[in-house]
Amino acid sequence: MADLTYTPPKVWTWDKANGGQFANINRPVSGATHDKDLPRGDHPMQLYSLGTPNGQKVTIMLEELIAAGHTGAEYDAWLINIGEGDQFSSGFISVNPNSKIPALLDCSGEKPIRVFESGAILFHLAEKFGAFLPASGPERSECMSWLMWQMGSAPMLGGGFGHFYAYAPEKYEYPINRFAMEAKRIMDVADKRLAETRYLAGNEYTIADIAAYGWFGGFIRGDAYGDAATFLDVASFGNLMRWGEELGAREAVRRGRIVNRKGDGLVPERHSAADIDAVLNT
Repeated sequence: MADLTYTPPKVWTWDKANGGQFANINRPVSGATHDKDLPRGDHPMQLYSLGTPNGQKVTIMLEELIAAGHTGAEYDAWLINIGEGDQFSSGFISVNPNSKIPALLDCSGEKPIRVFESGAILFHLAEKFGAFLPASGPERSECMSWLMWQMGSAPMLGGGFGHFYAYAPEKYEYPINRFAMEAKRIMDVADKRLAETRYLAGNEYTIADIAAYGWFGGFIRGDAYGDAATFLDVASFGNLMRWGEELGAREAVRRGRIVNRKGDGLVPERHSAADIDAVLNT
């Protein structure tokens, strides 16, 4: 039983024993723990990731670009096993010094360009290929606003609600209530917006939708954090559900969702379209 009368010390020190389920992947310092080079494939885009909500954003984007005919978006997707500390290798940190997935090496030019943070990767790819991002004007500003809204909201849904509801060593009423309230507020923001427009940024499908679906998709499908969809009554957000079901039916979304994940019907590494075809066509 945890001590409910905990008083914070004057100076905090790290105790790995209190880290819970993710004790082996979190630490209060940055930098590499071991030397290991990253693999490199033959395609222009080299993605180092895991199929979490943030990772799925990028694989969905790449699959959407390929479906739209952008052959330069062909990619190798390498699995980064955060449970085993792959994100702390010297090679990975050379691409993302923050040790978080996803991380992208754009090798299409004379010199590879590193891009990290999922929103930055989506923006980089959208600008590079001129797709899923309005070129200018109020439509572009609206898209960027909703993209940044999603980036700011994700910690409330994942590290906040998801952690305390599903992963924390003990269940505490206060943090669960606090983050459940915020998760529902965020969904209500999206639901009200989607009552006005087909997609978040307007009537065109953009990187704002791809980013948001990475997180909302699990709640809409009912596979995020156990029974969280029931707990949060996600079905009551009718416009959000409509939007999510429409996006979930897109072929590129179906393909991108299963990449960099282990298990039946999933694709740990993707090096060609055939890797995904072999799973979806069985």
